[in-house]
Amino acid sequence: MKFLVVGCGSIGRRHLGNLKALGNDELSAFDPLPERRETAQHDFGASTYASLSDALADEPDVVFVTTPTSLHVQVALEAAERGCHLFIEKPLSHNLKDVDKLISLVQANQLVTLVGCNMRFHPGLAKAKALIEEGVLGNIMSARAQSGQWLPDWHPWEDYRQGYSANRRLGGGVILDSIHEIDYIRWLVGDSVDNVACFAGHLSHLEIDTEDTAAILMRFASGAIGEIHMDYLQRSHTRSCQIIGDEGTVSWDHNDHKVSWYLAGVGQWQEFVYSEDWDPDEMYQDEIRHFSRCLTGEEQSIQDVHEAKQVLDIALAAKRSAETHQVILNEVQLK
Repeated sequence: MKFLVVGCGSIGRRHLGNLKALGNDELSAFDPLPERRETAQHDFGASTYASLSDALADEPDVVFVTTPTSLHVQVALEAAERGCHLFIEKPLSHNLKDVDKLISLVQANQLVTLVGCNMRFHPGLAKAKALIEEGVLGNIMSARAQSGQWLPDWHPWEDYRQGYSANRRLGGGVILDSIHEIDYIRWLVGDSVDNVACFAGHLSHLEIDTEDTAAILMRFASGAIGEIHMDYLQRSHTRSCQIIGDEGTVSWDHNDHKVSWYLAGVGQWQEFVYSEDWDPDEMYQDEIRHFSRCLTGEEQSIQDVHEAKQVLDIALAAKRSAETHQVILNEVQLK
């Protein structure tokens, strides 16, 4: 298959590198910046184009949409109209404009889609999910996640003030940037979200026009409660989660490289430790392997555009709650 990567920033380059490492040689790339196109050609052997229309005219089979968030749906629509299968980086978009149009077009053209959810391929979270699916925790009562890192450290090679994270117009802000936490909490609990409440704001001296801190509360359809803290502020990168059931608890800590769980019937903590040498590229490669199997019909997409819209609904509900100081009630209002 011929792969086109649209947007050659850090995540676009990562996908180009992983596509090549996994044996995909027919690579092409589009980016409006000449220096990024040069890098894509030099480092990954990709054919490059100075316009999206020229890139699509070369008839790629699959398009990776790795632009700033605000451009995701626009690019995806152009590609889908030409019958291209789609990998879209998270989040699906920064609002709901044309999202239903994209979903309808994807369905009409029978296209395979995957929206970036690499954390589902993380060994720690995969272990937590396996424990939950075994039923050893009993009924899930609550879930808690947190993620934080000093924004200037995300891409130290560039001025954070120029990145999309710092710019509301481009779809930045920690709620959309850290949508992974919303996605994997929903995935772990295995349930839809009915109600959302959120406090969020720009609390720091960072030169951005987006929120840098958010605290989100969610009520799942089962009655379970979810809590998520996310920020651009913590000087030491942290990421962790805890799932509490009526028969046990499972905790994951990114910095400790382990999953711990306590079961009432056992009466002691147990641990799963993965290597400190674990390379994050492994989960991105596993994500692409999954997508490749979806393209050949061997698997169903773990998060297609329809499901990604549901995750986006929750993120946008959190934003509305923070702006209006109201709880966003029931699934109808979340859509």
